[in-house]
Amino acid sequence: MKNIFATAIVASALLTSCGTVQSIVQNTFPYTTSVLVSTGVPADKEVSSTSTATNVQTWFGGNNNAQIKDVRISEAKISVASPTGGNLSAIKAIKIYISSNGTGERLVASRSDISTTSSSLNLDLNNEAGFLDPVVKSSGLTVRTVYELKNQTSSDMNLKVSLNFSSVPVR
Repeated sequence: MKNIFATAIVASALLTSCGTVQSIVQNTFPYTTSVLVSTGVPADKEVSSTSTATNVQTWFGGNNNAQIKDVRISEAKISVASPTGGNLSAIKAIKIYISSNGTGERLVASRSDISTTSSSLNLDLNNEAGFLDPVVKSSGLTVRTVYELKNQTSSDMNLKVSLNFSSVPVR
């Protein structure tokens, strides 16, 4: 009887520790870019801004041999970098796409009907984007931000787009 009880305790501890180790080794990789919203941008018109994600390439190795898998978008956020004290009240909608050499563009996050006077906003993640391994592990990862204004801004506004990708190591 003592052996069965001791075995159950050891098995429980082992299973719990495996889950803990897996959550510890799961990685989150950040990417940030800036988007300039100029005063000349008209309202009610989609405008696009593209940037190359060099720091994501460093994290992921920039090749298909990177020892990670199951890469997903885990967080997407926009915030006003300048002017100081600025808010997102002029933004009507925003979409974030990623692509790389040899892959199609994928919508990873968006938000429509934005109605906030806050200086930052979490975006809705596109869970249908699925695993992003082929995109982030290829060279030339590009992030395209598409935004639409409610009204023209009275001064230039610099937005910071922050994306976090999660992955697990290849075993």
